[in-house]
Parts: sequence; C-alpha cells; structure tokens
Amino acid sequence: MSSGSTEFLTKFETKSNRVKGLSFHPKRPWIVASLHNGVIQLWDYRMGTLLDRFEEHEGPVRGVNFHKSQPLLVSGGDDYKIKVWNYKLRRCLFTLLGHLDYIRTVQFHHEYPWIVSSSDDQTVRLWDWQARNCLSVLTGHNHYVMSVQFHPKDDLIVSASLDQTVRVWDVSGLKKKSVGGGGEESSAPSTTPKIGADLFGSTDTAVKYLLEGHDRGVNWASFHPSLPLIVSGADDRQVKLWRMNDTKAWEVDTLRGHVNNVSCVMFHPKQELIISNSEDKSIRVWDMSKRAGVQTFRRDQDRFWILGVHAEHSLLAAGHDSGMIVFKLERERPAFTVNDGGANAAAQVLYIKDRYLRMFEPASARDIPLLSIRRPAGPNGAPRSLAYNEAERGLLMCMDAEGGSYELYQIPKDASRASETPDSKRGLGLAAVFVARNRFAVLDKSRQILVKNLSNEVTKKLSPPHPNTDLIFYAGTGMLLCKAEDKITLFDLQQKRPMGEITCANVKYVVWASDMKHFALLSKHAVVLVRRDAQKLEHLATVHETIRVKSGVWEEGSTRAFIYTTLNHVKFCITQGDNGIIRTLDAPVYLCKAAGNKLFCLDREGNTKTLSVDKTEFQFKTALIDRKYDEVLRIIKKSKLCGQAIIGYLQKKGFPEVALQFVKDEKTRFNLAIECGNIEVALTSASALEDKDCWHKLGVEALRQGNHQIVEMAYQKTKDFERLSFLYLLTGNTEKLTKMLRIAEMRGDVMGRFHNALYLGDVQERIKVLREQHQPALALLTARTHGLTDLAAEIEPSVPEEQRAACTPKPGASLLFPPTPIFRENNWPLLRVSKGYFDGPVDTKGGDAEQVEELDADIGGGWGGDDLDLGDGEAKEDGGDAPADDAGGDGWGGDDLDAELGGGEGAGAGWDIDDLDLGDLGGGGAADKGPSTGGGFFAPPTMGTAAILRWQQNSSVPGEHIAAGAFSSAMDLLNRQCGIVNFAPLKPIFLGVYTGAQSLLNGTPGAPLMECAMHRNYENYVWSARGTDGLPAVCVTVAQLTDQIKAGYKSFTEGKLPEALQKFQYALQSVLAACVDSKQELDELREQMGICREYITAVVIETTRRDQFKDDPTRNVELAAYMTHCNLQPLHLLISLRSAMSSAVKLKNFNTAASFCRRLLELNPKAEHKEQALKVLKICDQNRSNAQELQYDERNPFVVCTSTFVPIYRGQPMSRCGFCSAPFAPTCKGKLCSICQVGEIGFKGTGLTNSRHQRSKQQSASDDFD
Repeated sequence: MSSGSTEFLTKFETKSNRVKGLSFHPKRPWIVASLHNGVIQLWDYRMGTLLDRFEEHEGPVRGVNFHKSQPLLVSGGDDYKIKVWNYKLRRCLFTLLGHLDYIRTVQFHHEYPWIVSSSDDQTVRLWDWQARNCLSVLTGHNHYVMSVQFHPKDDLIVSASLDQTVRVWDVSGLKKKSVGGGGEESSAPSTTPKIGADLFGSTDTAVKYLLEGHDRGVNWASFHPSLPLIVSGADDRQVKLWRMNDTKAWEVDTLRGHVNNVSCVMFHPKQELIISNSEDKSIRVWDMSKRAGVQTFRRDQDRFWILGVHAEHSLLAAGHDSGMIVFKLERERPAFTVNDGGANAAAQVLYIKDRYLRMFEPASARDIPLLSIRRPAGPNGAPRSLAYNEAERGLLMCMDAEGGSYELYQIPKDASRASETPDSKRGLGLAAVFVARNRFAVLDKSRQILVKNLSNEVTKKLSPPHPNTDLIFYAGTGMLLCKAEDKITLFDLQQKRPMGEITCANVKYVVWASDMKHFALLSKHAVVLVRRDAQKLEHLATVHETIRVKSGVWEEGSTRAFIYTTLNHVKFCITQGDNGIIRTLDAPVYLCKAAGNKLFCLDREGNTKTLSVDKTEFQFKTALIDRKYDEVLRIIKKSKLCGQAIIGYLQKKGFPEVALQFVKDEKTRFNLAIECGNIEVALTSASALEDKDCWHKLGVEALRQGNHQIVEMAYQKTKDFERLSFLYLLTGNTEKLTKMLRIAEMRGDVMGRFHNALYLGDVQERIKVLREQHQPALALLTARTHGLTDLAAEIEPSVPEEQRAACTPKPGASLLFPPTPIFRENNWPLLRVSKGYFDGPVDTKGGDAEQVEELDADIGGGWGGDDLDLGDGEAKEDGGDAPADDAGGDGWGGDDLDAELGGGEGAGAGWDIDDLDLGDLGGGGAADKGPSTGGGFFAPPTMGTAAILRWQQNSSVPGEHIAAGAFSSAMDLLNRQCGIVNFAPLKPIFLGVYTGAQSLLNGTPGAPLMECAMHRNYENYVWSARGTDGLPAVCVTVAQLTDQIKAGYKSFTEGKLPEALQKFQYALQSVLAACVDSKQELDELREQMGICREYITAVVIETTRRDQFKDDPTRNVELAAYMTHCNLQPLHLLISLRSAMSSAVKLKNFNTAASFCRRLLELNPKAEHKEQALKVLKICDQNRSNAQELQYDERNPFVVCTSTFVPIYRGQPMSRCGFCSAPFAPTCKGKLCSICQVGEIGFKGTGLTNSRHQRSKQQSASDDFD
C-alpha cells in the first residue's frame, strides 16, 4: 500500500520544550523525557500526570534511559556529564566524567552493570555504573557519534556517526575481563592509569562490522529485537536495512520517502515494521517484507527528533519541538460480540483472531473456528466491531478502512468449512448494526441512515435525529441509539422520530442488560448507566475514571450492577451510584460475559480468559438497595465482609441497623443503635459501658421516641435531677416529684427546691424557700397572690416599708399551677410497625424477661446508695446517726435522712427503689398495663438521605457543595480546580448561597420550624428516600451576575471607581459558586468572567495611575495608554481614550495623542467630543513628535501585568491566574492574583466546574500569548 497521511491512536501527549531523549519504563506505565532546556521529566502516561522533574544538568539533555530492573535512570547532556539517578530517592546518585564534548545517547545494559554512551568527541565509552569508572573507550569514528545501542541478546554494540558509517563493535572480550572473572590479572584492581585506552582505544573491544552506504552523516542505528538485522537513518533522507551473520554484514534495501534528515529509526517490538521520524515533521511506518511505506503521520509545526518503543507493549513515543506523544499504530481491542442464546442455547462469544471468526462457549469452554475472513491490507484494516444475527446466522463486521466500511458474512452451519472464505457483501458506512431479523442499518458518510436487507439492498432511507450523527448502536428491534456530539438519542425507525435523549460525551460502546431496558454507555473516562422507558431515557448513575475504561458487562440476571474494566482494574457500578474495585489486572482485558463468580474475557492477543472474582461487596450493596434482607443476612453470616469501610458505607447510606450486625465493640454498637433508634440494643450497650455520656444520649433518644420509662432510668444513671423533675412533671408523677423536692432540700439545692415546689403547686414550700433566702418581699407577694392572708400578715413586718406597696398582686393575676398530664402511667403513644429483619435486640444473651429483670435490678441500684449516694444501707441497719451537716459530703446521711423522709425499715438507703415504684421498665413500654395491641413494637421510620447529602453525592460542582453547607469540600474542590488560596473574600458568598438553598416552614403550634431544601429543578424533581436527582437552588445565577455587572457599569460611568471595583470583584468571585444546567448558560458565565476581569484590570490601572503616578507624567501617560487596550464597552472605552489623549497632549507626546484621537473618532462620539478630538488631532498633525519615550507600542499586541504594570507583548513568557486567567509576569508566579483576590498565579488545575454536565478538561494555561 502506498504511503498515506493518517491519524494514529494517541494515548498521551505533553507540551514542553523540545524533547531530545525518550525511554519507556519496562514494567510501570512511565516514560522519561529529556528536554533541550536541561530538564528531565518523568511522566505516568496512563494517568497523564507528571511524577517528577530532575534539573541538575546544565544545558540540553540529549539522552536518557531506564534500567531494566533497578530504580535507576541515566542521562547525558551537553555539559559533558553522565548522571545516574535513583527515581525512588528522587536524586542524582553520581556523575560520570570523561567525555570531552556533547553526549548524544546513553543506555543501560540489560544484564551487566554497564552504561554505553556516544559523544561529539568522536568516541563511544563503556562505563561500570557499580564501580563508577570507565571500562573502555571505543575509538574509530572520525566525526560526531550520534547514537549507540547494546544488542538485546549478544555482546555487540552498534553506533552511528556523521562520518557516514555504522559500526558494530564486539565487546565479548571486555565481558570476559570485567564480568566473567578473567584470571589473576583481572581479579586484582589495576592502579595503572588507562591513558593508552583513552587515547588509542581498548584492546578488549573490536569493530566487527563497518557498514558504509549512506551518502551523508548517519543519525541513528538500531538492532532488531530478535533477528540479525540493523536499521539506520541518515541526513541523506534514507532509511537503510542491513543484515549480518557471523562473518559479514551487508545492505538489504533502502527505504526512501522522507524529504529531510532522518532523526531516528527503530524496529517495531511486535510487528514486522520499521518506524522512522524526521525533521520533515513526519513519522513513517515501513513494511519490512514489502520494503514500502504503509503509514505516514504528520504534524504541521514540529520537527521530530527521537523515538521510543516499549519492549513488551505495542506502544511508541516520539519527541518533537514542542513536546512528545505516546501512541499506537492500530487498535489492540479484539472485535467481538456476545450472543446470549435462549432458553435452550448457551451463550456464545464470537470474536476474530488471526483472520478467523471464532466461537467460544463460556459454559463448555468450547472454542472453534467458524469462518475465515479477509482482512484488508494496510492501516485500519482490523475489524472495529461485530454484530451477529442469530436467526439468519449473519455477521456484520465494521472497519475503519476507506474512512469506514462494513462486510456482511453468512456463517456456514457446517463447522468443517471454517477454513473456506465465503463471499461477503461489502459497503461503505461509519457504522452498521442489525435492527431486525432480515434488516440492518448503516450510517453512511453523508450522515443518513440506510436500512438494508441481507442482500445489501437499500429498503429505506432515513434522516437521523441530529444532522451531525456520527455513530449508531443497536437498541432492540426497530430501534437505534444515535450519537451526535455529546448526545445519545433513542430513535424509532418505524415512527421516524426520537423517543428520548440523554447527555453523555464521547460514547464509544453501548452494553445492554438482559431485559433490554437498562444499558451502559462507555466513553474514554466515564461509565453512564441509563434506563429506557417508553418515552424517555432516564439517567441512573455516572462513574468518572482517571484512566481509560475498556469494556463492561451487566451482572448475570441483574439490572442493578454493572461490571467494567479499566487498564488495571475490574470495577463495579450500582445503579444508585455506588462503585468500587473487584480486583486488579496485570494486563487489560475485555469483558464478554459474567457468570457466577467468573468473568469471561478476551485479552489483546484475542485469547479467551476466565477471571475468578469475589462479587460479595456489590451483591451485598444491591441486596441492601433492593431491601432483600434475607440475602443481606445470608451474606453477613457466610462472607468475610467486615471492616470500617463497610460500616461507614452503611451509616452513610442510612442503614445503621444493618451495620449493627458487623460490630462487636460496645461503644460503636451503642452509637449505631442510637442512630437507627434501636433502644433495646442501646440499653444493653449502655449498661455494659456505664458511661455518663452514653446514658445521656440514650435518654435523648428514648425521649424522642416517647419511652419515658427508659428516659427516667437514663436520668437516674446520670443524676440529672433537673431533667428528672421535669420528666415527672410531664408524666404527672406527683409522688416522685415530692421525693425530688426532699432530695433537693437535703442537697442544699435552693433552685431545685423552688422548681420542684413550683411543679407541685406547693405554695407553702415556695414561700418557705423565699424566706430562707432572705427574700421577704417576694414571699409576701406570693402569699398575697395565693390568698394566704395569715401567712402574709406574719411575713409583712419583715418587709421594708418602701417595698410593701409593690407586693400587692396586680388585678387579674392568675395562679400558676402545673398542667394536668393526659397520660400518667403508660409510655406515650408509640408508632407500631411490623418487625423487620434488623430491628429489636441483636446478639443479646438473654430473653425479654431477663432484660426486664436486669432493668429492675439496675434501677434499684441506681436509686440506692451506690448511684445517688442517698445513704448507706449498712449504716441504717446499724442505727448510725450521722450529722445533718454531712449531707453535702460523700452522701446525704443515713438515719437522719430516713427520719426526715418518714421512712421505716422499708425505706432502704434513704430513698429505696420500692418507694419510687418504677414499675416494669421493658424496652418498649409497660407491657402489663392494659391490654396488648400485639404484633409489633416501636421502630422509627427509616430516614431518607438528607437533601444536603444528596447534593454532594457524585458532584464536582463547588457551588452545590456550598449550597449543602459542605464548605470544606467546596474549598478543596476550588483549590484543586482553579487554585483558590484566599477564601476570606468568599465568606459572604458562601453564606449567601447556603442560606439561599434552605427554607424554613412553620409546623404545628409549638413545634420547631422545619428545614426545607430548595431545588432549582423542582418542576421535574420527584422526591425519593435515597434519590439523587434533586439539584440545589443556587442564588448565584447568570441573571443575577448580569445585574451585578450592570451596576458595575453604572459606577464606572459615574467615575466611582472604588465602588465599581468592589462590584466587579464580587461578581467575579461569585462565579465560583454559580451552577448552570446548559451549555448556553455556561458560555455566558465564561463571558461574564472575561468582562469582570477586563473591567477590574481597567479600574486597577486607573486608580494606580491616579494614586501612585500623579507626579510622574511619563508613567501616568503609559498607564492611561494601557487602559485603552482593555476590552471595555464603547462608552467606557471613549472615556479612557479621552483621558489618555488629554494626558498625552500635556506631556507633548503628539504622535501618541494622535493615535488616541483616531481611535476615539472611530467610536462615533457625540458632537462635542468629536469636535474636541478633531482640534487635538489638528494640533498633533502640526507637531508630529513625542517629547518622551514611552514603554508602549500600540502596533504590537500586548496584555498588562497588573502587578508590575508593564506590557507583556506577544511571544513573551507569562503566567496566568488559575481562576480568572489574568496575565502576569513570570516573576509573579505563586503569588495572590490582584484581579480576583482569591486565585494563585501560575496554578494549573482541572478547570472550574459550574455544571454537572460540564466535561472535565485539563486546563494548562500556556506561557505564550493568548
């Protein structure tokens, strides 16, 4: 095939200085590049990230190489130095000196501790990197030695020189001496200087072959990895192929096609191909057998200098003037399709390998050839996709050849005829899929859908739903999925109309579930799960990956879980959005079928493989989502699924009751039980922990549920007397309130006494407390209010005369008595629901009766001397009489307290549990009080996921995190996306967005206000307990920013520059929190950012001119001139031009003023302004001169650095703010941007995300002029 310009499969690309050296890591997905500016870059080409930089060379680094097994790389540069680096330690280990001129190439030996290097000093040197010395100097070339390379197996070295020769050196003698242990002479270290070796060459190496044939200097020579072949490229624009045997070497052929110097040439590691690049800005691929070019790749601007090939993978790399690219020559994904079979047929995988269509049955592991196919010669001849029609045994094979083509085969029923190549029907089209039993659809190159029969005849012609449709996929009988830009449309061929649409960019493959209602869209870095309804496509979940997605299958018999592969992992995604890793991969595979715990797949060579996987995690999650609790319990009992990760997941998703099944730690069990409202488990754990905080939390939760008996017990344990008294008030337990009054009196708690007396309506006690506390006026008022005239007369003499008048009750005063409770004995009414799988006690040792007895015992002890310290039982029995003053010590006394309380022998330790009559404290209520309702107990309804949590799920939009109140995650996103480092100015914006996304609603009287989340998609939003389709209402909108910008325009027009600056900066900073839902709004948002940036720049320049340079007329005119180049509205540009014109005339820079006049007149100003400009222009034309030289060239495009206030002209280096893209001088890198006041100058992030539909791009701000 003749050489033609085509596109290669680019896997990774960088922008940098000229790349002169490249080397792939043998195991890891790394590539090292040496640059002309002296920097060595270490890249992960799979992730697309820069791992490290090494910058110790002075001048260009032309050669670099990885060691095969050690964490080392070697480099050689124009500073005559060879440096050996340890990339784990991230430093240079040592430097080898000896070359006298530029070092061109360096390479490690694959086995020996050797390094070979070539140099412009006309020598090749061999080094021992362990001993750190020079082993040998190979002399013979009489011009620059441009490249040198070890043979991959033999003890040979090939070198290429500008003396027009290629030399092959035999180093076996050096191997015997330095590696093989050559006797006593070699065992003793030599101290004799190797002067002779340096000058005349070593006797341990010899030239085996001298290859002459090039007409000009040779730039590169390479060995074949397995055959006795050498390829070379030279300045004569030719590529020569050489063969060698034990005695001689000769030229085989010459490959012509390059039109400039050939820089580098290598053999393909796996195919019989030669790859060369040249200064003619092209890479050419040559067929070794045909000795002809088969592919040519060209760049418009960049010359190619170096090539790199991966020893094990079909990866190539090329370095050029502005960076490097990592690429493949063709697709390695095997073409395959899966036939699910039917009720009586097993599933089949049809795939192409070695020009045969083969059929693999996963159930029986049978693998047989079905058909021999013709593969078109040349590039893009490999099949891209297959489609199978089981009813007619038809096969559609799509290829990229000829810009897109297909072939239709009829598979013979007789497998013995597989070696025959049947006739096929061919056609041109971008894609072809079956749409019915005897019909298939073709998307032709004119973007029309052709429906054809099996005779390849057109039966119908349709227009796709979008004119720019570039791919079609199968979607069931009579249906297609049509891809157009970032849209996928479900198209009905019969009705000729779209049935639904969903947004998903760069879709490559579609995988359908068995029900033909769920499908997965696979793109380069994303997996999107979709459900098809009658009239629409519903988005279910999206997973974004940092590395490439390769393939996927649905879990067998399920529409909940999708299994997919990346370059190095097998992962899963659930339709609710959860995802995780199932296992790692050594090499990429392409999934075909999932069955049980096995995955059937193909590798890149087309071999069938079976992977064993553990699906426990996602089976557990899908069962949980489907609420198949019997399956959940089975997995819990039989699997080893445990750990903090699964517990945290269950808590996050609102299943704390399930998390209880995994936890043994009592503290964690208690917290989970409280979270899910399981009072019984919480009570068991609290009893085991005996922690005051736990009892307090238990009391709060029991009170929320209305279980006041558990609340009473918790308050007893924590000795929370105030809450206990109030609880007795609410439950109407006046008997225990009376006892609480006596306890408060003995404790000396004045306020406790007064409150308890108030709760009881005991006016006498309240008056007694007030008199004891020397408050006779209040005591008198209380007595008079309640009509206690005798007691009031007794108190009145102790009240001063001036206060007695104020102690008269007001007319209409009402008496304060406690309310009468509705329920006195039983727990408050509880919600009764049926018992679930995970409700009730978990792993408790005893039954319900034991639990009740345990509660009685705990409460008795809690109200005895041990907990409340009311008195000592033994002291009561012994008749001890501790003084009353000791009540404030370790206890409250013994016999004295009993006497005061009127207790007898049954009084216990001052206040026994029998007196409290707590009754039966079962976990759910008083079971023996009244009739049983039967069949259930309290279990609070499962709480759904809060809206603010749903807003954060699977969202990388900072504004949505701000609306949810997740300020820390929002700040982290803003920092990573656009380098925001100063968050102080954003505080009012954050608070405004957060409060704007929340609303408060009135509930029933006396109930607290209810928080309500505000959604911006409320018209299409349907609430669900764990739904994620609600989007927060964000107050920062395009319309709101437009109003803010208009207000800034007004202030600018009125000359209120500080006010204008404040408004424009606020609008620019508000963009960080904006959320939009369409591409049009996103474009408007970006336009508003540019407007704000330009106006802030103009205001900063003008205020600086007025404040700092009012006494420097030259600098004043310069800044006025710079301001006229800001992109302002015509009215505002007119203002800036008038100001600059006036300043220039005052400085007598008439030429500069004249240019301002002409620009002003082009704006068609008002009459008076026009008249003034014409007068000034006339004066300037009479005096064509400039009194002062300005740093201003209006004819050379520039931008202004608002830090140094100097112009940055086209082509000069610059740094930009990571957020607002304001330009700055390179010296400002790392500083705070003076335009937006929040971003870091020079930061290169992923780009601000303002929409969930926005595609994530790596925004690398160029250092050149935009």
